[in-house]
Amino acid sequence: MKYNLHISIFIFIGLIMIALNCGKKQDSLKLKSKELLYNESKLTPKQKLGKKVFFDDNLSTPVGMSCASCHSPETAFVNPNYSIPVSQGVHKDRFGNRNDLTAAYASFIPNFHYDKEKKSYVGGLFWDGRAVDLIEQAKGPFLNPLEMSNPDINSIMEKIRNSDYTDLFKEVFGKNALENADEAYSKVAEAITEYEKSSELNQFNSKYDLYLKGKVELTEQEKRGLLIFENKGECISCHPNKPGSDESPPLFTDYTYDNLGLPKNPENPYYYLPKELNPEGIKFVDLGLGKTVKKKEENGKFRVPTLRNISKTAPYMHNGIFKNIRQVVVFYNTRDIGLWPKPEIPENINRKELGNLGLSEQEIDDIVAFLKTLDDNYIPKENK
Repeated sequence: MKYNLHISIFIFIGLIMIALNCGKKQDSLKLKSKELLYNESKLTPKQKLGKKVFFDDNLSTPVGMSCASCHSPETAFVNPNYSIPVSQGVHKDRFGNRNDLTAAYASFIPNFHYDKEKKSYVGGLFWDGRAVDLIEQAKGPFLNPLEMSNPDINSIMEKIRNSDYTDLFKEVFGKNALENADEAYSKVAEAITEYEKSSELNQFNSKYDLYLKGKVELTEQEKRGLLIFENKGECISCHPNKPGSDESPPLFTDYTYDNLGLPKNPENPYYYLPKELNPEGIKFVDLGLGKTVKKKEENGKFRVPTLRNISKTAPYMHNGIFKNIRQVVVFYNTRDIGLWPKPEIPENINRKELGNLGLSEQEIDDIVAFLKTLDDNYIPKENK
């Protein structure tokens, strides 16, 4: 009851704020998209091609949706429509069953595999690891009836053959690269992947990055938040802040899978789709990794996401149940003390690293303050 009242009040306030700010935000977002769209000086030819495909809203059926529609630069490459918990397709009455993950920093995710040392599945794309790598992930949305809804590969490639970047496609992959639709489609995914490896999506210029380089200082609250993040909050158990194996800056994920004990999100519009799109209706249960690997002991587990740009990428969790990052921290802190509805999948829940952390309200605020230092494009005060 406490949870439902809290959520209802939060939703009401959130809708008012969205209504008040929508017009101003949309204008600024369009401007940023335009700036990014035409800034290609640092990209290789293959990355330029991938970028053109990424932003091409003619590649859906009907036209009007691109990769950037759900992975927009103005919202750190997640869905800019944060008023719903999951992604909306090119057909406005269709919705996916999950919240979009950011495309930023996705190129660092390892291929899907089982790690014998960790005794855990690691890596892979989408929340459930069903795409082994980034190329396989890039192929999915074009053909998904709940997303870009193209009927087949031929229809996609016909649009690309008639695009204004066919010459670039042939320059990158060869003059006959568009003749075989299946082979060309794999090249499309390859180009998108190369763009997702570019500095446009992997900026590493947050306040925390500058702090690690000794160029800025954290505030006292941010320092407290970092200390709690590393210790009492146990956040680094799944979101380590150490450099990657390739000496990349910290990515704040170990790429493993966890069942966090999340409740179902009754606001998810996927539950109310027609039977041909969701045969189970409101009874649908998202098994996550368990469905991918067909093992009950993995049911309810979803991949640990990066925390980079975390304050910009609402809503949160695979089902978009949380509207702000503070609510996520509160859930981690209090899941096991009777404030929340029952978990969607009660088996396999991680009870070692979250659930009853004993954080005070101040400590929660301190963690949130630290998490905001992970947002890209930080400008020191002296440079503003």
